[in-house]
Amino acid sequence: MTENKDKKPMIRIRGANENNLKNISLNIPRNELVVLTGLSGSGKSSLAFDTIYAEGQRRYMESLSSYARQFLGQMEKPDVESIEGLPPAISIDQKSTNRNPRSTVGTVTEIYDYFRLLYARVGIPHCPKCGKEIKKQTVDQMVDQIMSLPERSKIQLLAPVVRGRKGTHAKLLEQTKRSGYVRVQIDGNLYELSEEITLDKNTKHNIEIIVDRLVVKDGIEKRLTDSLENVLELAEGLAIVDVNGEETLRFSQSFSCPDCGISIDEIEPRSFSFNNPFGACPDCFGLGYKMEFDEDLMIPDKSLSIANGAIAVMGWQSCTDQGSYTRAILDALANEYQFDLNTPYEDLPETIQDMLINGTNGKSVKVHYKGQRGEGIYDVAFEGLIRNVQRRYRETGSETIKQEYETFMQITPCKACKGQRLKKEALAVTVGEKNIHEVTSLSIRDLQTFMNTVELSEHQLMIGKQILKEIHARVGFLVDVGLEYLTLARATGTLSGGEAQRIRLATQIGSGLVGVAYILDEPSIGLHQRDNDKLLRTLTNLRDLGNTLIVVEHDEDTMRAADYVVDIGPGAGEHGGLVVAAGTADEIMRQEGSITGAYLSGKLKIPVPSTRKQPTGYLKVIGAQENNLKNIDITIPLGVMTCVTGVSGSGKSSLVNEILYKALAKKLNRARTVPGKHKRIDGIEQLDKVIAIDQSPIGRTPRSNPATYTGVFDQIRDLFASTADAKAKGYKKGRFSFNVKGGRCEACSGDGILKIEMHFLPDVYVPCEVCGGKRYNRETLDVKYKGKSIYDVLNMTVEEALEFFEHIPSIKRKIETLYDVGLSYIRLGQPSTELSGGEAQRIKLATELSKRSTGKTIYILDEPTTGLHFADVHKLIEILQRLSEGGNTVVVIEHNLDVIKTADYIIDIGPEGGDKGGTIVAEGTPETVAQSTCSYTGQYVARYL
Repeated sequence: MTENKDKKPMIRIRGANENNLKNISLNIPRNELVVLTGLSGSGKSSLAFDTIYAEGQRRYMESLSSYARQFLGQMEKPDVESIEGLPPAISIDQKSTNRNPRSTVGTVTEIYDYFRLLYARVGIPHCPKCGKEIKKQTVDQMVDQIMSLPERSKIQLLAPVVRGRKGTHAKLLEQTKRSGYVRVQIDGNLYELSEEITLDKNTKHNIEIIVDRLVVKDGIEKRLTDSLENVLELAEGLAIVDVNGEETLRFSQSFSCPDCGISIDEIEPRSFSFNNPFGACPDCFGLGYKMEFDEDLMIPDKSLSIANGAIAVMGWQSCTDQGSYTRAILDALANEYQFDLNTPYEDLPETIQDMLINGTNGKSVKVHYKGQRGEGIYDVAFEGLIRNVQRRYRETGSETIKQEYETFMQITPCKACKGQRLKKEALAVTVGEKNIHEVTSLSIRDLQTFMNTVELSEHQLMIGKQILKEIHARVGFLVDVGLEYLTLARATGTLSGGEAQRIRLATQIGSGLVGVAYILDEPSIGLHQRDNDKLLRTLTNLRDLGNTLIVVEHDEDTMRAADYVVDIGPGAGEHGGLVVAAGTADEIMRQEGSITGAYLSGKLKIPVPSTRKQPTGYLKVIGAQENNLKNIDITIPLGVMTCVTGVSGSGKSSLVNEILYKALAKKLNRARTVPGKHKRIDGIEQLDKVIAIDQSPIGRTPRSNPATYTGVFDQIRDLFASTADAKAKGYKKGRFSFNVKGGRCEACSGDGILKIEMHFLPDVYVPCEVCGGKRYNRETLDVKYKGKSIYDVLNMTVEEALEFFEHIPSIKRKIETLYDVGLSYIRLGQPSTELSGGEAQRIKLATELSKRSTGKTIYILDEPTTGLHFADVHKLIEILQRLSEGGNTVVVIEHNLDVIKTADYIIDIGPEGGDKGGTIVAEGTPETVAQSTCSYTGQYVARYL
């Protein structure tokens, strides 16, 4: 090392062995943008998250008092000899988004907190009933307003003591007379208190006491003030002033509407929080929606008759059986209301449909039922399917049955607040003529415009200046990371991994920390090339503040913009874990062994297919209107690979996941889903099943692994059961399962590890001492095939297993597909919890590839290139081409230009995100789309063709 290099601040890592890292020693420059790249599974995340971040976190925790540490849980020390020069680390990854339905973009970025403060301090309250502005007034303000009336105006001061209440109110009138008042006004008529006043006790009355009569002129201020104080005392803070008998002025000392008499509490920031009982809508507790049973899910196919099983909801499926109790009820209803159970449900009159869903309104019918205890005639008041199922749902104690019932429920907006989540009093407060819900429902782009143009009084500006400055800055950061199409009211659970990560990035920029190591996991996921430049600008801004950025990334633009690139490899899994090259992008291109360098320099390329496949038919989606789709018709070619592209937020997911997938799943797979808004889909008869391959984990417990998911473990267990050893001992296939009693080690129930809970220290996982982590008991492990026990087979990598089983075609075929999708390095028994999203997705792909195809399947993939290196993308494209070869259809949502250029057909949705999207900008082969002048995707893909 030269003298100069030593002076540059570095993070010095020595001897990192975490996961598959092979004793790496590396210097990473500080205060620069550093990209870690390499094949999927090569060890990038192990270095960035499991080593650098984990150690940074652990050191911070160590600095806290032992009292504070007990609440945080100890962090394990990563397997590394030493790390020097490590700044405090903050990780921004995709997993850590909050899936709580109460969490929204506004609450996560804290912009909503500022809005609550703004509304509480400068908002103008209105009456929730009549919409009039409500003001709080002091006696002096009231006097000033009355004195500003034209001189010589005659005024009466009235005290409204009764407003819209039934009764004779004799006691009140008596009391008023005793207090020395002479006249009252009842329901608009004048009475003297000396006369007999009898009121009808069943009608609502308004009674005002006339306290004083004056003429407006100088010198009456003192008398007016005294009289007003009397009025306010009598009428609990309200006063009415009748001017010349023509107009009335109403005054209120508290926040209450003088007309409707509705008073609202003092406005505080918590009045606008939907997570606080003070502000939340009391019906839906601030969620904005309720889970309710849905008629369309309970009766999915309305062309069937009730006798043929139109009612699919639990507890009523038995009504197709003649002897069941539910059928007896329906027969009785059919007799009473004169309809036939064999008529298709959709042809029944609406009154009958309504009666079946909502009940007979307490009217009883005679039910003839013959049960095990004899027969009888019972009077039953049918409560309706919805109430019946609601009651069963409430009363059941079983969680499984509750979950089963929930599949028939649909999320519907709350009827009280119409999905606005707050009490009506809070929604009646406005700033710039918009309430807080309307402001948070604006897209960030429109919100920025609104904040710039909103007109506030000088008084409001004085109070809200600081708050507005904060809101401006934070909204600006969201625009900077390319999220101008989101709204603040959007639930974080509905965001994609990339969006959630960029929101956290915007929040971090807002906090303006310096001297921190930010560790990011593929922030460019789900970003269109066009918005990539925005993201890079954001990252370089963070760096220029004086922070270190370590980014795990496969994106070419990011690598070229980075100050330093570390390529980890050369292969994946066991074949990775070494530093292949490190330096600037140009230096990496010159390194011989670096695959990344070869793709960057153009030595290796993903070829553009010489011909595009011709479609075998078409699927037409008519009138798509979900979210921001503008009632469009889309034609999707069958038998080829179609890419749906467009900038973030343009409506790709709404079209593919919400409408296309859900509608096909409902029709072809009989799934209980409610598709997004559209008129119809033509051409479904050309398909027989739909399969969505996403990045969700293949299982939630360590018991699920690639071998069990792909089904190859069944065949391996069959093979072991057919060995001579197993036959001699009488072992069946179940003996080789670690999930059932018999063959598994009972000490650890087949988990292979035991969890030991430690106070003040992290839970320790130790291998089970009985089986030594092998999951099976000794007798089972004695059964060998080609010298290997079942444990040895689970411990093999895909590559080793391929060689081991090469003479058994059925097993080899399944393992081969795992090898083909680039998973040669994972172990067959690797717990699913240890797999990344990209790996889980490729295991699903492999499972589909290993099945015999019908040629009528449609595969739907949402950004399958997430987490994939150039070389892996190359493999993925070959797989997708293979899937679509047998006449199957592949529909991919994708931003990766290498995938887009190899597609047979492109549907580009846009032109922008949010409400400026939702139309088709261009469609056709990549060559056609590249010529389109208005398509952003076309402009970028043209460079690759």
